[in-house]
Parts: sequence; structure tokens; C-alpha cells
Amino acid sequence: MTWTDLLQIPVWTGAGALLLFVLMYLDSLSTKYHDFKEMKDGNIAVTIRFVMKLGAQAYILASSIGQATYMWEALVISLVSFITLLIVEAIFRIIFGAVAGIQLDKGIHEGKIGYALIAGSLHIAGALIIGSV
Repeated sequence: MTWTDLLQIPVWTGAGALLLFVLMYLDSLSTKYHDFKEMKDGNIAVTIRFVMKLGAQAYILASSIGQATYMWEALVISLVSFITLLIVEAIFRIIFGAVAGIQLDKGIHEGKIGYALIAGSLHIAGALIIGSV
């Protein structure tokens, strides 16, 4: 390991942390409630979903960094993966609503932990699939 390699660690970490913050903020805009306000007010279901989504995004970012030669590659892969996860989540929201009558956003907003675990599990499963590509 060279000094150049060591200097890349804080740069990649900083870029990754910034990207995670931006992605999680954008994700919070895709819900029908305000994630940060709900978490501040103590909504555990929103917090669980947010934490599981953060873990999923971090896994995707770590996978893309491990495969990328350049930082921009990792950031683009992570952004495309994020959009893919949003689409998958939207499809599953529709399916759960139509087939089982489960409105994930509504249930999470109401503090239903089971709904948060379902939504968060979708993110984790998607991240594992995307991260393996």
C-alpha cells in the first residue's frame, strides 16, 4: 500500500458519505411523510425503514467502490442502483396494496413496525441482488 492509496481512503469515504446523505435525503422525498420530522418525533417504524435503507445503500456503495477503478464510476453505479431500488420499491408498494391491501407508506407513517420491516427488507434484498452484479 502506498501513500497515494492511503490518501484515497478519506477522499472515497467523504465522497461516499456525501452521496449517502444525498441519496437518503432524496429517498425521504419519495415517501408520503417527512422522514426526518417523523424520526425526530420518535416514529420507530420510520426510523427502522430509514436505517435498513441506509444499510442497503451503503452495501451498494461499498460493492461499487470495490469494483470501480474511478470514483465517478462508483458514484454513477450507486446512483443508478438507487433509482433501481426506488422503482422496485414503488412496484412492490403497488403489489402489496393491490394483492394484500397493505399500504406500506401509510402503515409506516402510523408507526407499524411490521410495515417498516417489509419495506426495509425490500431494500436489503434489492441491494444484495444489485451488489452481486
